Order: sequence, then structure tokens, then C-alpha cells
Amino acid sequence: MLYKSNQDLPVEIRTRLSEAYQDIYRAAYNSAIHWYGEATKAHQVALSAVKMQSAVHKSSVV
Repeated sequence: MLYKSNQDLPVEIRTRLSEAYQDIYRAAYNSAIHWYGEATKAHQVALSAVKMQSAVHKSSVV
């Protein structure tokens, strides 16, 4: 299942992540679901992408 907009994301993702990170999650999830074909793996990939972007953002702020 692809997420067409952030409103389609699971509630836990929408409430925990900012709009910018929801965009990252959604893009990574949609890409991973095409690549792996399974929702669990796509979710893991998407969370990893959010964590990586968060770490990059934090290191560039300092």
C-alpha cells in the first residue's frame, strides 16, 4: 500500500513526526515497498531514513 499523502500515514507516524519528517517517511516507505514488497520491511526502512535525516540535521546545526 502506497501513501499518497501524509494524511494517509498511520496515526502513530502523524502524531510522532513533524510534517517534514512525515514527508521523508512517506517517500522512503513508498520506495521501499516497491523494492522489498513487504510493509514491515518498508516501515523499518522509512524509520531508518527519518533517523538518518534527523542525525544529519542535528550535526549540521551544531
